[in-house]
Amino acid sequence: MLSGRRLELLDPSPLDIEIEDIAHGLSFLARWNGQTIGEYPFSVAQHSLLVEKIFSKQFPQMDNPSKLFALLHDSAEYVIGDMISPLKSHLGDTYDELDEKLTRAICIRFNIPTKKIKIIKRRVKLADKKAAWLEAIHLAGFSKQEADRIFGKHEEIKGYENSLLPKPPFFVRKKFVNRFNDLY
Repeated sequence: MLSGRRLELLDPSPLDIEIEDIAHGLSFLARWNGQTIGEYPFSVAQHSLLVEKIFSKQFPQMDNPSKLFALLHDSAEYVIGDMISPLKSHLGDTYDELDEKLTRAICIRFNIPTKKIKIIKRRVKLADKKAAWLEAIHLAGFSKQEADRIFGKHEEIKGYENSLLPKPPFFVRKKFVNRFNDLY
């Protein structure tokens, strides 16, 4: 990792995880395999910021560790990469197990209670689908009907326009770390 840490992928230690490494990796990792409008790819870090924003708006009663989990919901991808959902499901348990191990280590590292993860995860998934729906329409060239068919029906909501503008990786990395610090 850029921090100098060595992360054992098959048996990740929470002690080897740094937020700067996560932010760096996710800010350079393109969503939609880079097939989005804009001068820069829409990164997984931007997606994560969008999901946390939607989650916090939909569930304002949630505590900061829950919001932090929303921000870090795709954080394992900083080392294993982002894959489109059909490919993830094709790879099956192997990818899911690796993702789960890394996510658990990340939760432990940043004091996110793992006992209530299942409850939080369901709510984060709702925000994640909403974010994917918005990205599909505003960034990836999908019609509303196509996005509804793939991600479920959602109503267009205002207030996320700036969050859907692809930005330079270094700007996004800083924004991600700042939001992490606000919640941590």
